[in-house]
Amino acid sequence: MSFFDNFDLKQLENLELLAKQVVEGFIIGLHKSPFHGFSVEFAEHRIYNPGESTKNVDWKVYARSDKLFTKKYEEETNLRAQLVIDTSSSMYFPKNDDSLKVNKLQFSALAAASLMNLLRKQRDAFGLSLFDETVKIHTKAKSSTTHYRLLLSYLDQLINDKVDNKKTSVVDTLHQIAENIHKRSLVFIFSDMLDNTDQHEEMFSALQHLKYNKHEVVLFHVMDKRYEEQFEFSNRPHEFIDMESGERIKLESNRVKAFYQEKVSAFKEALKIKCLQYRIDMIDADIRKGFHPILETYLVKRKKMRI
Repeated sequence: MSFFDNFDLKQLENLELLAKQVVEGFIIGLHKSPFHGFSVEFAEHRIYNPGESTKNVDWKVYARSDKLFTKKYEEETNLRAQLVIDTSSSMYFPKNDDSLKVNKLQFSALAAASLMNLLRKQRDAFGLSLFDETVKIHTKAKSSTTHYRLLLSYLDQLINDKVDNKKTSVVDTLHQIAENIHKRSLVFIFSDMLDNTDQHEEMFSALQHLKYNKHEVVLFHVMDKRYEEQFEFSNRPHEFIDMESGERIKLESNRVKAFYQEKVSAFKEALKIKCLQYRIDMIDADIRKGFHPILETYLVKRKKMRI
């Protein structure tokens, strides 16, 4: 049974509701994990001053003491996060797979929306960057409700975008994004890392650029492992289509399976080694497995960055 069987993904247009469901399910399960006790933390109480906003009044304390105190938070913004999503056509894979219900791009959008929901609960700021051959959207990190709604609208548009043959330039766009995130941030990248170029060293250099600018970087390597890594196609002739160029080729999957798996394994191993070298966390994000590993990664990195 797929993780997504618990969600009505036909309602993807209600991205906020789905993200809320994901986060609520995640938090309920935290008591079984090392993150027991997860909550929004504040530094201290202080006496309420007449005329100021009652937004942070602790009404439970008032009920016990009949005195007004407000919760003084450690920082209005504890951490800045930048959510970076590859929107090229390869991220629309798989198409027309009723057993899965989502493609890589929809998975990434819902994962990002869920992270934003969790970031809001922790009073952290977040921005969004969307790219294919160029950077299409880039916002600064903010924590306001208005900003949250705006980013959800961008993700909604992304989910409903059906444009084919959008190529990607991971190298150029990551360099550009690195230059435009000015303050030390936690950068989450959602990408299959399938660039148009074979110049992998340049792609690794772009990842290193983010680290050079003092950001903490997490690469969620978004893949459909069943098809894109294991190449589990039925043993019959298939027509394979390059989703970025439109190029087509007909072949029997079993004849190329071993060769394909070898090439994919070599590329992934090289990517893992470079991420280790640059101290970038690389997380396998199999779109058939769900979002809890992604949300847990945020909590782990957040704790480390605040020590």
